[in-house]
Amino acid sequence: MEERETLASRLGFILLSAGCAIGLGNVWRFPYITGQYGGAAFVLIYLAFLVMVGLPVMVMEFAIGRASRQNITLALRTLERKGTKWHAYGPVAIAGNYILMAYYTVVTGWLIRYFITAPAGMLATSDAASVFTALRGDAITQAICTAAAIAIGFLICLGGLRNSVEKASKAMMGCLLILIVILAINSMMLPGSGEGLRFYLVPDFGRMAEAGISEAVFAAMSQAFFTLGLGIGSMEIFGSYIGKEQSLLGESIRIISLDTFVALFSGLIIFPACFAFGVNPGAGPGLIFETLPNIFAQMPGGRIWGTLFFLFMTFAAMTTLVAVFENILSFWMDNKGWSRKKAVAVNLPIVMLSSLPCILGYSIFTSFQPLGAGTSVLDLEDFLISSTITPLGSTLLVLFCAHRYGWGWESFRKEADEGKGLRIPSWMRVYIKYVLPLIIIAIFIKGYWDIFSRL
Repeated sequence: MEERETLASRLGFILLSAGCAIGLGNVWRFPYITGQYGGAAFVLIYLAFLVMVGLPVMVMEFAIGRASRQNITLALRTLERKGTKWHAYGPVAIAGNYILMAYYTVVTGWLIRYFITAPAGMLATSDAASVFTALRGDAITQAICTAAAIAIGFLICLGGLRNSVEKASKAMMGCLLILIVILAINSMMLPGSGEGLRFYLVPDFGRMAEAGISEAVFAAMSQAFFTLGLGIGSMEIFGSYIGKEQSLLGESIRIISLDTFVALFSGLIIFPACFAFGVNPGAGPGLIFETLPNIFAQMPGGRIWGTLFFLFMTFAAMTTLVAVFENILSFWMDNKGWSRKKAVAVNLPIVMLSSLPCILGYSIFTSFQPLGAGTSVLDLEDFLISSTITPLGSTLLVLFCAHRYGWGWESFRKEADEGKGLRIPSWMRVYIKYVLPLIIIAIFIKGYWDIFSRL
């Protein structure tokens, strides 16, 4: 059995954890949901829930990992009270990582395809929707692009935690942050972009009321929760790789701040451009793949800006891929004593095969609409993660850390507070123990209600 690795630096931990959190939820889902629910007013509510819901759960995942020095399956068994069965959730959390990668790798493949074709002007068409439909209907092209994303991700993981995963994450995050600033500046300088900035930055609760205040509040709550990728152990594993020099509340705030920076700047790219070219900013999930290519087709230097945008999107997706792959590999290395090379050799084909249902969901399996008319395999897999495993898993982790029948509040707080930095205030015990689980369960119930009320 190989000696367990650790991260080389605090910066590596912050960027790797932020890279796991920063993904399509930030730069795909956040902008179009913000557009649907009225812009700046929605952003304020989102930020409030990010602190109320996302921050404490992230601290808990890091604390469980750092205290146990193990992946989620072994960590719960190590820390739980004797005779309890909290560890039963461990395999479910790891299964969640596989389900997430079954469709996330496919979407990453789409981004790679768009990045490759953008310089040649293949996206410069007024009918970008048909281009996207054609891509999803082409199973062979999808499979090749998905396989490329998976191979790159596992190749990075194969090089080791310090020598490859940490270094690659630093490089990709650095490029991502540079690109997002450049793209935002370009969008804000477009003629007519001022209206988009006002829509995004000036709160208008009247506009939110038109969209439905209760719907907007639940959307903000859900987005704040799911953007961080909590509940499946993908943050816990990085807590297991770090030392005790810094308290976990302060580190979590830094990671969430970086995640929020990317989400907010994504809006500064998209909304000014949408208003500058008369495009509906609440266009829905197709905003990135169908709407924005039309904008780049009209924009001066559109090929260059389109290429840079999809490169930025690819980096955002790949940082998440690498982080989740690392969590999957650590499960096999810790639990079975496998070498990193063996874990990669076994899991690479498994993840590739698991992506096939999502790929074929737009061709061979088009008649399979599991969540109602117009839905696909991808929608089902996303529902299992976003509306089922992550909220239930996060609820379990909150109860595990806050109640004496789990790890217990005092043990959790002692671990979280160790090191320099911010401490968890004592008043948070009541909130975390009684209120936070209710908020997460409300998200879970609302997710199911939204789906099944449409069936």
